[in-house]
Amino acid sequence: MSAERLRVLSWHVHGSWQHSFVQGGHEYLLPTLPDRGPWGLGRAGRPWPPNAVEVPAAELRETEVDVVVLQRPEEIELAERWLGRIPGVDVPAVYVQHNTPHRGAATTEHVLADRGDITVVHVTEFNRLMWDCGEAPTTVIAHGVVDPGPLYQGELDRAVAVINEPVRRGRVAGADLLPRFRTAAPIDVFGIRAEQMRIDAQEGRFELLGGPDLPLGELHREMARRRVYVHPARWTSLGLSLLEAMHLAMPVAVVAATGAASFPQDVGVVSCDTATLVAGVRELMRDREQAVAAGKAAREYALANFGLGDFLRRWDALLAELAA
Repeated sequence: MSAERLRVLSWHVHGSWQHSFVQGGHEYLLPTLPDRGPWGLGRAGRPWPPNAVEVPAAELRETEVDVVVLQRPEEIELAERWLGRIPGVDVPAVYVQHNTPHRGAATTEHVLADRGDITVVHVTEFNRLMWDCGEAPTTVIAHGVVDPGPLYQGELDRAVAVINEPVRRGRVAGADLLPRFRTAAPIDVFGIRAEQMRIDAQEGRFELLGGPDLPLGELHREMARRRVYVHPARWTSLGLSLLEAMHLAMPVAVVAATGAASFPQDVGVVSCDTATLVAGVRELMRDREQAVAAGKAAREYALANFGLGDFLRRWDALLAELAA
């Protein structure tokens, strides 16, 4: 197979990231297992292009693979067992580091720190700064978002957040901060198991309602109906739901931590001070014209810094280099 069109083995781990990744011009091989569990999810019914191909794990040993894209530590051994080839030795491989270190900031050693044969691809410069990657070569390929278009209307006087498993992840995802915004606006939360969050309205405080995990297109439409997007994450990597909200032309209220700390103020309100964030949401709820202007600025910033075209071009260059 030519270097222009490669056969890329990649597990379906982070649906939004994979949604962008498979928009490229390669053939993306997605392992499947009969139970369709986390190691063999395949497409999982996602509306992805036909070049995202499901391959039963039992057939991978006889399948031509040009590059392996790893995303979890367990996949290193799994790829060797399923392919009969050692990633980084017998077949080119990269490791996408989606998240910030789980434990000590700046002192956590990466699983590949003692190897120099697999490049670690960080999704933000902040991630690369915090991880100790030792001997492993590193690069940064920032997120790229499939543009849903400027769907923002903001006709509902409500704020919205998208957080997977907000109760379990708590402080890490910033879900514990959401009740503070109840003095400024009612809040809807979408995502996996988001329905576990619910606080009814009280005197001087609006309701906080957890909703379902919606398909991407429907999620975008529901987000765009709300006035402002709230991104409370303390210590996760730069959330794709935040970047999708900005592509929708939504104004955003962002905790200035990890990769989001560099966002400009004209996208809405960006601060580590929750009182400032709450006041910003209150102002955006009160002044729809200001909200629309901030949303336009957010979309311009997202298109310039997190567009799909640049994301795919950078991945094409890296994959071609590895395959060569």
